[in-house]
Amino acid sequence: MKPSTLRIGYRYRANRLASNYNAIVIGSGMGGLTTACLLSDLGWKVCVLEQHYTAGGYTHSYERNGYEWDVGVHYIGDVGARTRTRRMFDFLTDGKLKWSAMDEEYDRFYIGEKVFCAKAGRKPFRDNLVNQFPMEVDAIDRYMHLLSQAGAALSAFGARRVMTPWVRRLLAPYFKWKMPDFIFRNTHDVLRELTDNEDLIAVICGQWGDMGLPPKQSSFMVHSMIARHYLYGGYYPIGGSWKIAHYMIPKIQASGGEVFTYAMVKEIMIEDGRTVGVKMENEHEIECPVVISSAGVDITFNQLLSDSVVSESGYRGLLPSVRPSSGHLCLYVGLKATAEELGLPKTNFWIYPSNDYDGALKDFTVDDKAPFPVVYISFPSAKDPDYLNRHPGTATIEIVAPAPYDMFSAWQDSTWGKRGEVYEELKTRLSARLLRHLYEKLPHLEGQIDYHELSTPVSTKWFAAYRHGELYGLDHTPERLQQDWLRPKTNIKGLWLTGQDILTCGVTGAMMSGLLTATSLVGGRQISPLLKRIFK
Repeated sequence: MKPSTLRIGYRYRANRLASNYNAIVIGSGMGGLTTACLLSDLGWKVCVLEQHYTAGGYTHSYERNGYEWDVGVHYIGDVGARTRTRRMFDFLTDGKLKWSAMDEEYDRFYIGEKVFCAKAGRKPFRDNLVNQFPMEVDAIDRYMHLLSQAGAALSAFGARRVMTPWVRRLLAPYFKWKMPDFIFRNTHDVLRELTDNEDLIAVICGQWGDMGLPPKQSSFMVHSMIARHYLYGGYYPIGGSWKIAHYMIPKIQASGGEVFTYAMVKEIMIEDGRTVGVKMENEHEIECPVVISSAGVDITFNQLLSDSVVSESGYRGLLPSVRPSSGHLCLYVGLKATAEELGLPKTNFWIYPSNDYDGALKDFTVDDKAPFPVVYISFPSAKDPDYLNRHPGTATIEIVAPAPYDMFSAWQDSTWGKRGEVYEELKTRLSARLLRHLYEKLPHLEGQIDYHELSTPVSTKWFAAYRHGELYGLDHTPERLQQDWLRPKTNIKGLWLTGQDILTCGVTGAMMSGLLTATSLVGGRQISPLLKRIFK
């Protein structure tokens, strides 16, 4: 495979633009591409503008030294059957995207000196928890019931996001019934009412890295979303995560639209309170009455709009109610042997110093020499049955850990690849620490690594344009989930939002936000026939 194969999209040039577009989408992450695909299916000509050299946002992949890694997709849930999630993926990719199941034990949790696991399937998941905690049957069954209740609440939460204020007020009793108060409480408080066994709580919350907040800070609704999402196991896109955008882009092109890369938007242009288009970094202006931002709330309101517009539209006072999520480290590892030869599993490893997740995160935030609060290890080449067709005789591993942006803020204005010796020395020390975790769990890999490189929050800022290197957009706190202004339709005429900030984190959360944005934009009557085709 040539390196350019993964660089999907059409390089931006002003003379390559069509004469007019029905909508402009800023950012080609899952939310932006989903919105663009749905509108394109309705006949809209959509222009997607991506500042990176390749489309896909956190679903993109990259190659280096003969290896290939995914930067954000480590596993996807809820696609093993004809679920709503699977039907959406099938529609967006014309059924071309295929999935490979991980091992039945898809997540393994190393909590201090103890080892636990999660198994695929509602009954196997429940029975496995009971087997690990035989004295907690009642608590486990009550927890499973809460997950069922949360499922209905999640649907109502999404529907509420697209309704006008007067309709939300009219249906307030319905939403109060469908969205009980417990879903907006913090996860640990809810679980503590079921059990005082902190090991059980730790296992139930063992995937907190999938949203970036430990249980005493996170919303139970988002915890439930993640737990339900993986209840039937983990899956991996065959061919790598870059295939997601690769198969979606033709849908946008079919109606005359395009996805442009190297396309940095400088400003969303507003005149007389109405959106009129965007101004590019090269000062070229693209006129369009509909602009959809998938760049995140922080960038949209603090970077792409003028202070006067943000203040006059009422957002200046709302922005302090939310905060960016944490940054992260990712060590990309390449080995000169296959996953089978090396015995690499199709199971994710979650490694914790203790069952006090919040305490460990606080300790690391205060002192970065403290143990990592969580280390996540993924084996992508083992999960992807097509990997060896692209990179024969090799294997890859990804090791992820949270890292506060402040730890790297001294280099926030520097150029990638030219940040100096101090930065490189820090990366070397952090890489060695992460590798120690890998060798502790799989000691036979020591001496087998051919290549590795570390990304940091400032790497994320450079490539993904998130100002604080955040991985999950806005923090998923209980307070954030109750911000009604985080919805597709903004107070500025012609400006819309999509992506994980208006719903929940992750690829599927962003995808469903794209559905909400398209629905809110064109209205229920126009979107209904399309929804029937998708979910029939």
